[in-house]
Amino acid sequence: MEQRRQNHKVEAIDTSEMAEEMTVDWRGRPSNPTKHGGMRAAAFVLGLQSFEIMGIAAVGNNLITYVINEMHFSLSNSANVVTNFIGTVFLLALVGGYVSDSYLGSFWTMLIFGFVELSGFILLSVQAHVPQLKPAPCNVNNGEECVVAKGFKSLIFFVALYLVALGSGCMKPNMIAHGADQFNPDDPKQSKKLSTYFNAAYFAFSMGELVALTLLVWVQTHSGMDVGFGVSAAAMAMGLISLVSGTLYYRNKRPQGSILTPIAQVFVAAILKRKQVCPSNPQMLHGSQNNALNDNATFSTDAGSFLHTEKFRFLDKASIKIQDRTNSKESPWRLCTVTQVKQVKILLSVIPIFASTIIFNTILAQLQTFSVQQGSMMNTKLTKSFHIPPASLQSIPYIILLILVPLYDTFFVPFARKFTGHDSGISPLMRIGFGLFSATFSMIAAAIMEKKRRDAAIHSNQIISIFWITPQFLIFGLSEMLTAVGLIEFFYKQSLKGMQAFLTALTYCSYSFGFYLSSLLVSLVNKITTSSGGGVGGGWLGDNNLNKDRLDLFYWLLAGLSFLNFLNYLFWSHWYSHTPSSSSAPSALPQLHGHDTARMEDYNHHRLDDNIP
Repeated sequence: MEQRRQNHKVEAIDTSEMAEEMTVDWRGRPSNPTKHGGMRAAAFVLGLQSFEIMGIAAVGNNLITYVINEMHFSLSNSANVVTNFIGTVFLLALVGGYVSDSYLGSFWTMLIFGFVELSGFILLSVQAHVPQLKPAPCNVNNGEECVVAKGFKSLIFFVALYLVALGSGCMKPNMIAHGADQFNPDDPKQSKKLSTYFNAAYFAFSMGELVALTLLVWVQTHSGMDVGFGVSAAAMAMGLISLVSGTLYYRNKRPQGSILTPIAQVFVAAILKRKQVCPSNPQMLHGSQNNALNDNATFSTDAGSFLHTEKFRFLDKASIKIQDRTNSKESPWRLCTVTQVKQVKILLSVIPIFASTIIFNTILAQLQTFSVQQGSMMNTKLTKSFHIPPASLQSIPYIILLILVPLYDTFFVPFARKFTGHDSGISPLMRIGFGLFSATFSMIAAAIMEKKRRDAAIHSNQIISIFWITPQFLIFGLSEMLTAVGLIEFFYKQSLKGMQAFLTALTYCSYSFGFYLSSLLVSLVNKITTSSGGGVGGGWLGDNNLNKDRLDLFYWLLAGLSFLNFLNYLFWSHWYSHTPSSSSAPSALPQLHGHDTARMEDYNHHRLDDNIP
């Protein structure tokens, strides 16, 4: 018995050492668990995240005002500038994740693109301050003809704007991934702290958004856009200082080389061998036995990767080794290891989970557009002399998050952990599910309140208080805490080693697709309801007057779509969690040695924890 205890201790030490060999310090030497990583190192990344979101959110929220008033673009062109900018930021997250995982690593990617973003803020501030770089000022209300920014002036503006987009987009997934890299998931204590980190990261994000929506927007409004852009640049500079200050404490993961090449090789090999018949015993596939432990593929080889599954079985053909008389070695574009195939299967399996959050972000788009317009039609008086700006309603979810996130992590997670045994209290998949379900009630509250507001305005000629629409923001704040944090944790904890930043980038792409879907949905609803006579004049949303439009019906439509999306998510989350293994898979266990077997058992334990009841 004592000998078995000693063996387990040795296995635990080996596992820890194996994890530490994957990370290095700032000089490229193996990291030391007593000096590097942990919450101390992650705190510097949280500082960067908070300051960066302050800068980018302050620009994004007031950009349309600058484009219309200073650059003299038309309303439609100005709206396109803003939506294209936001969409580009989120889509570029994929580029940042790819560059980081493949070539630079998270730290250097953040440092380089952080200075790119800073240069964009500075250039925006310079243009807003120097009269020669802008069109001449004019007043449309007085009948003056405004000259639209063209040529060099327009070029300067778009170069500055898209430097900001490039820098912010490429930094976003790496801030989350690099902070999470400071924790060793194989260490039970640090695994619990990893869950705390994800909550802290969203707390830092919420704090940055709140400061941007209140203080920085106020500075832009009262001191000018040049000062406002300058403050954004200062915030970004503070974030970079925070990042660099933690250099001595970081655990850094080495880049893996191109992360897309092994994926492409699996698909090409599977297509080339599509006529082959998969063996009934998965151990006959290339790289499934002891040689898998010495695999030199781009993907890291942890033991969990060799648990064969029946999902996407056509991809297993990429691992069929064809015997010939020459006994020559097959090209990696014709023969892949089971590790590569397993990684591609995981990547395909998470896509439906990602897609299930797009509707959620479509709802977020309504809270930033129609709900603000809804608030502008209500009584905004707080006192006789103070009015609540409708745009400030967007700060309500972040105020709620600043309250709920610490409570969730301090009280709910330890309480739930006693019953579930899960480090995060509940699994990321379950957390996402609760968030998607509660988002439906945000739109139900919005529809009910809009009906009340519209009836009061039309039938009683009354303007009700703006506080009536706060429930939809409050509910969505809770929903966002559950969904957004759960999604980030879910993607980061996938066993796609070396692709954490790229997978985290998918969460930001969901924002982009959600906003694009919102624009498409509004156009379709207007077209359908106009042709069917469902609205007064221009359809449900075509009159630019909420007292004539039927925004309440549009909210009910979104509530229905949100609930259907929740049911869709339940199906895919169950499909993801249910991973049928081939009958011969357990026989592979004896062929794994020492800590590799322990790590496979730990992998199976965590996979079961992700099931949704």
